[in-house]
Amino acid sequence: MHHEEALKVLVEDLTAQGIDVDRVKGQLKQQKIEQPSWGFGDSGTRFQIFRQAGVPRNLYEKLDDVAHIHKLTGIAPSVAIHIPWDKTDDWEQLKAYVDGLGITIGAVNPNLFQEQEYKLGSFGNEDPRIRKKALDHHFECIDIMNIVGSKYLSLWYADGTNFPGQGNFIRRKHYFEENLAAVYEKLVDDQQLLLEYKCFEPAFYHTDIPDWGTAFTLCAKLGGRAKVLVDLGHHLLGTNIEQIVAILIDENRLGGFHFNNKKYADDDLTVGSINPYELYLIYVELVNAEQQQGDAFQPAYMVDQCHNLKPKHEAMIQTLMTLQTAYAKALIVDRDSLENAQKEGNVLDAEQIIVKAFNTNVEPLLQQVRIEMGLEPDPLQAHRASGYFEKVAEERKEALPGQTSGWG
Repeated sequence: MHHEEALKVLVEDLTAQGIDVDRVKGQLKQQKIEQPSWGFGDSGTRFQIFRQAGVPRNLYEKLDDVAHIHKLTGIAPSVAIHIPWDKTDDWEQLKAYVDGLGITIGAVNPNLFQEQEYKLGSFGNEDPRIRKKALDHHFECIDIMNIVGSKYLSLWYADGTNFPGQGNFIRRKHYFEENLAAVYEKLVDDQQLLLEYKCFEPAFYHTDIPDWGTAFTLCAKLGGRAKVLVDLGHHLLGTNIEQIVAILIDENRLGGFHFNNKKYADDDLTVGSINPYELYLIYVELVNAEQQQGDAFQPAYMVDQCHNLKPKHEAMIQTLMTLQTAYAKALIVDRDSLENAQKEGNVLDAEQIIVKAFNTNVEPLLQQVRIEMGLEPDPLQAHRASGYFEKVAEERKEALPGQTSGWG
């Protein structure tokens, strides 16, 4: 079936359900997802880093890649950076370069897990000198935020212990409360602190911020601009992530997402590659919030993936297309009928309404949205036809002195 015919059939079906297709298209055009700078660098497992051709050699080349992918997809105009991986000598110059590309710097991520001093923790460390070093690094990142115009300080801590008795749970909690309060105080009025959690790894006995409840508690003590960041890979198997998202929305503490996917633990797999239904159900909750709160609901949607096996650019484009698909399906749920079925206790019909939207092929609608945005209908094929990868692979063959292409 040709695009026009498939689109016509889909629009007729959605219209018959009472779905405003123009409204859905408008919302899809407004979707924004942040790309991670580290998603373009060389990465791997704990055993080995796997090199790829065309990998950027510095932050400027990462920004070129971000701009290229935004040009193809139209929904990824910002980039999260990681310090010191992305550290540069002149942030004003970098800001001007970013502006010239038509993109922005999004979240700034301090690195608190790759230095010898942090072997026994950063904010959770018993040594006040090490806690002070970690605090100073946060302040450095906030200074960078102020120069580049970032609104989000995105925090994840590897802190924890491997053996019973190694640390005092409560004392370490107090260290975190004290230092996070100092960080929060340093932020300006329109900046947010996003606090991530992770159930385990690299700490295997206890982790200082192991779950959304602990992150929520810490944020509640800080203030209204401290919110919880949900990484889809940071949960125990079987966790109902969409329920967590719904509760955080209701409590006005959902700060944003790190999109990825997992099979076992924090596998950092391409979003939707293992459980696309879970991703869709999360978006169902997000669309609920959009419809109830309007423009007041503005979480930060960010990708957090390291593409060890897939080509970097293609994996990022695939990720963005998957997120578009999940969002589109969530937007076409017949919510009036769903609410009626819920209130009537009609379990089967309620589930079928959710399943019907998930099973709908929304690709003709997404292609039309891209066409109306002045884009090619298939960003992945457009990338492959552009010659961009071949161009940068040739340009980036030689290493740059003092520069790194991957994890630090």
